[in-house]
This record gives sequence, structure tokens and C-alpha cells, in this order.
Amino acid sequence: MDQVRIGIIGMGNMGSSHAKNIFDGHIKDAVLTAICDERPDRIQWSEDAFGNEVQKFSSYDDFFSNADIDGVIIATPHYDHPSLAIKAFKRGLHVLCEKPAGVYTKNVREMNEAAERSGKVFSMMFNQRTNPLYQKVREIITSGELGEIKRTNWIITDWYRSQSYYDSGGWRATWAGEGGGVMLNQSPHQLDLWQWTTGLMPKRVRAFSGFGKYHDIEVEDDVTAYVEYENGATGVFITSTGEAPGTNRFEIAGDRGKLVVEDNKLTFSRLTQSEREFNRTYKGGFGEPECWKIDIPIRGRATDHIGIMNNWVDAILNGAELLAPGAEGINSLAISNAVYLSSWTDDWVEMPIDEDLYYEKLQEKIQQSTFKKEAKDLTLDVSGTH
Repeated sequence: MDQVRIGIIGMGNMGSSHAKNIFDGHIKDAVLTAICDERPDRIQWSEDAFGNEVQKFSSYDDFFSNADIDGVIIATPHYDHPSLAIKAFKRGLHVLCEKPAGVYTKNVREMNEAAERSGKVFSMMFNQRTNPLYQKVREIITSGELGEIKRTNWIITDWYRSQSYYDSGGWRATWAGEGGGVMLNQSPHQLDLWQWTTGLMPKRVRAFSGFGKYHDIEVEDDVTAYVEYENGATGVFITSTGEAPGTNRFEIAGDRGKLVVEDNKLTFSRLTQSEREFNRTYKGGFGEPECWKIDIPIRGRATDHIGIMNNWVDAILNGAELLAPGAEGINSLAISNAVYLSSWTDDWVEMPIDEDLYYEKLQEKIQQSTFKKEAKDLTLDVSGTH
């Protein structure tokens, strides 16, 4: 095989963007051969955009049975991600799944197992991993230059959303349609980077969420979560879609200094000696380790969704290492599930979470949901929103 034939399921905001990028030749050695969407207006949009060069299906079963494809990109609402991926793996197809991996870890785990059995290339659309800024953060931490991590703090509130955004689809911001709010829709990239750059997953979580605090929605639009790690470090994650102007600031404090990511810049306040060593040996009372403030140069540029798609195709054709392996999608979802469970039970949650309890609580929310399947969905321009 010298070219990957790609089909896309879900032609909404993200799916249509991915389709255009492939159709316009931005993905090396890839060709868009099929799309699938249950909505007639999205089929018509695809007809207008791609003509007869791309197969069009309105049924998932028809798509999987008859599309001329080697791999599939899944860009549907969140609940469908695991089930569609499992169907694709059973058909012998490679899979690239939009974030989040799913709504609850129980069936995402089943998706990962199906992927492993299939032997096919499975990637997640964690496009922020292509950003050289976060790659440099990960490099500094994994090299040991920062020393053992003591604290992580991420304030990510710079994706304000108006009520009209939430009103653009009957499935949006509902437990039955989307499965969550800012933690599941806007924050998966940051939750992924939080654990990917630091190499740390929380051991327990205590979270406080505002459900419909700033919007007429049933899910959360404001979250403050406190986490503890196995090595004794702590972390705070704050996010909201109701603040303007917002903030995007990521701090990681370690034994050898502090990293700060803000305004697309990386600053390393580097100690000339270990803080723990200074603490043990310094005899002068007041004082602190010498610190050098360094503006870390960032080379290259983020390739975003196109970068992830090119990497996925390269892995299929040439065995390239995946930047965002699909199996890792469960990590960020596990954190968001823990945040929800802690908020619902008003208590600490140990990780890994009780997946059966989470599923039970989620079903209770779904039963009370206002999801309107018949509501008309609008496809919005997602440029610059991720």
C-alpha cells in the first residue's frame, strides 16, 4: 500500500474540517474516499464540496460494509467514539479518533482492547502534542533538568462560550448527548498535556464543579480540581467557559526550579542547586537558592490536526512512531471522570476510579437529561478555537 484511503464518520465542525484538509492534499499519501453522516444537510454539503470523488453514506452499517477505505477518522459526538472504533477494528481498519476517547473509561478500555487485538494503527486527535512548546516542556521534565515535581497548576479559562454556542446543537451540553461540559469538550487537550508533559497521573482527586453556573445548560461550565500524586506532589486544574477575558497559564514547580507556559512562551526559573539540598545545607537563616530566569527558545511550529493526521498515515505506511497513541486517550478521560465523580459525591475519589459507580451515576444524569435529538444542529467554523 502506497496510499491510505480514508473515510470520515461525522461531518460536523471537526469532521468537515478534517475532510477538507485531506481532500485538498494537506495529508501526504492520503486520499479522502468516503464520508458518513446521518444528517441529509451534511450529505448535501459533502456533495457540494467533493462531488462524485468521495463516496457518501448516511448509515454506519452501510459505510463499514461498502466504503472503499483503509482507515477511518471518527468525528461524531463523544458517546459514539468507542463503539464506532470497535466496529472499525473488527473490519480491519486503522482508526484516528477525535477527542475525547469517549465519555466513560469503562467502554474506552474495551476500545483499547479491541485496538490491541486488531493490530491496526490507532491514534487520538491530541493535536496539541504537535506544539513544540509543550514538547519542550516534556523534554525538560523527562531529562531531569527540573528535578522531582512538587506542584502543577493549570488555569485554562480562555475559551469563552456564549449561550448561542450551546444552543447550536440539541446534543450540546447535555448528559445524554455529550456526556459532560467543559471538562469533556474543551479541556481534553489540556488534561492530556497535563499528564503527558509531567509523566504524572493523580492518585486521588477532590473537585468542585458549577453545573450551568454561567449558561442555561445542565452540565458543568466551571471547575476547580485539586489532585495529589504518588510522589507527594499536588496539582490544581481550573477551567471555565464563562470567563472573559480568560487565562491560559501552566506552571510546574520542581526541585530544580519552575516552568511557566503562558502567552505561547516558556520560561524556566532554574535553580543553580537542588532546593532540597539548599534546605539541608544553608545556614544563613533568610535566603534561597540562586535562580536564573531563562526564556527557553521554541523552534518549529505546531502542525495541529494536520500534523496528527500526517503522523497517523506515516505510521500506517511506514511504521512511524505515533505522537498520540490511541491507548493513551484513556488517561485524560480518567481524570475528567474522577472530577465528575468527586463533584457528584462531594468527596475524594481515589484513582483508578470505581468505573461501575461512575457509570451508575452517569446513567442517573442521563435519565434526567434535556437532550433533544430532533433539535436542528448548526455547523460552526472551528478555526482558532482549539
